[in-house]
Amino acid sequence: MKDISSTSFQQMLTYKGGGTEKKIGSSFFRGKTGVQLNPYKKDYDNNLFLKKYILKGWVPDHPPISQNTQITAFGSCFARNISKHLAKRKFNMTSASSPEIYISYMGEGMVNVHAIAQQFEWALEDKKIPDGLWHGWKAEDYGVSEDVRLKTKEAFLKTDFFIITLGLSEVWEDTVTGEIFWRAVPLKNYDENRHKFRVLTMEETKLKLEKIYSLIRLHIPKAQVLFTLSPVPLAATFRDISCITANSVSKSILRASLDEFLREKALDNKINLFYFPSFEIISELFYEKFLDDGRHPKPEIIELIMIMFEGSFCNSEIDWHQVEQSFKELRKKNLMDLLAEN
Repeated sequence: MKDISSTSFQQMLTYKGGGTEKKIGSSFFRGKTGVQLNPYKKDYDNNLFLKKYILKGWVPDHPPISQNTQITAFGSCFARNISKHLAKRKFNMTSASSPEIYISYMGEGMVNVHAIAQQFEWALEDKKIPDGLWHGWKAEDYGVSEDVRLKTKEAFLKTDFFIITLGLSEVWEDTVTGEIFWRAVPLKNYDENRHKFRVLTMEETKLKLEKIYSLIRLHIPKAQVLFTLSPVPLAATFRDISCITANSVSKSILRASLDEFLREKALDNKINLFYFPSFEIISELFYEKFLDDGRHPKPEIIELIMIMFEGSFCNSEIDWHQVEQSFKELRKKNLMDLLAEN
């Protein structure tokens, strides 16, 4: 609802609703039905804050996930959090039914769009992957096993709902094959004439998102897809700039590319294609987000996000009034903890 008042400079539009009156200038067109406004401080006390200021526009009318839905989640360590939470809540997770495939036990290490796309191209279209690209946490080599490929294909074809978490935009490329590593280059294999560090462009990122989605639509037309962006920042950067600013660039490329991709797929949005704002929840809503390592979100914040996800996308008995109240209490505690540390 909006009213018009005036100041010595211009008429003002007063938006009412959500518990707080907000005034913005009326000199410019503000849309036929108004605009979405950033919250004032006192809006955080609103009983519908999360739904109004965070989840609006992203949540489907009817939750697409039931206890019978086969869910495949991979792409960063944040995908692991989702998998663990949903498995604990007795949802049907590929990581539990097919623990031997790479996306189940190394899925959180596939942190860039090329690595994610490789799994779909390899499993579904038998793309030939050069040796030496895929490595575990200790740089152990994961061979391109035909047995694992077939099991991955089987798992993909059984999937009803994909949760794909994007991690970072900084990659290492094998210039001989043109392919991208899952993570970095093992020290024992590094060749300065062959291996090149670079930052993905927005165009390249969007093309890979389109590739992932098109392969799912082609081979698994029944499947629905949800993208999310991991809030976990870079541990380090190979760029000659601070890691904090490099992380800002890395996340911005992913978020902007993802938004452009989602806008171009508007007809699929909230039907076959979804986004969940885990990145924004942690980035915007809390004072002290991370553990002492400065990267991994505090467990209580992760738990809140998991409940928000379940309440938005799963056919569960989630009390949203309690979720909103828990958020307010957690945010207050988060501030008190920060003040106590100082």
